[in-house]
Amino acid sequence: MINEPAINQATNPSNGTGNFTYLALGDSYTIGEAVKQTESFPYQLQSLLKNQNINVANPKIIATTGWTTDELQAAIKKENLTGTYSFVTLLIGVNNQYRGYPISTYKKEFAELLQTAIAFAGGNKSKVFVVSIPDWGVTPFGKNSGKSPQTIASEIDSFNGANQEITLAAGVTYTNITPASRNAATDSSLVASDGLHPSGKMYTEWATALLTKVTTVLK
Repeated sequence: MINEPAINQATNPSNGTGNFTYLALGDSYTIGEAVKQTESFPYQLQSLLKNQNINVANPKIIATTGWTTDELQAAIKKENLTGTYSFVTLLIGVNNQYRGYPISTYKKEFAELLQTAIAFAGGNKSKVFVVSIPDWGVTPFGKNSGKSPQTIASEIDSFNGANQEITLAAGVTYTNITPASRNAATDSSLVASDGLHPSGKMYTEWATALLTKVTTVLK
């Protein structure tokens, strides 16, 4: 969240070239904070796709722990990317909720980011995949945050209600991983060693949830 250093920002190794390209936009949940890079959901998704004989290059990741929607927007502009990608994932908003930012601002900036993602997919909405915000309130960090898990859950649901409505209205695929993320309340194996972020095991669930959708578009 906001009080954590922006570490582990993903870089793209020189190997891992492929027929398809993948842009992942987000925050700590996209870089895989507190797990190995190969355990992050973008890299696990790449691996699963390769198992389906879909050769995807290492993901281009624009994400850092703590980023809100406006910070992701600024980072995308700074990257000055050219060209398009075979597919794009977008997962952003937990830090807007964590900092208590207005949901009205989130709606505006998320909608803009979604259009940016569509542009990076060459204008093809079927190649953009939005992932819902997980519920960090069920983690040890969340339970000790001083904020009730019920309040966090309610706020996360409100932000997800907003991003889902915007996503579906734009004709883009929405993957809701939030209900399953709440299993971390009783299954510690779904939480990384920092007590806050998802473990590689949970990221496997996310990658698997995306696999069929992405495969359908790329084949």
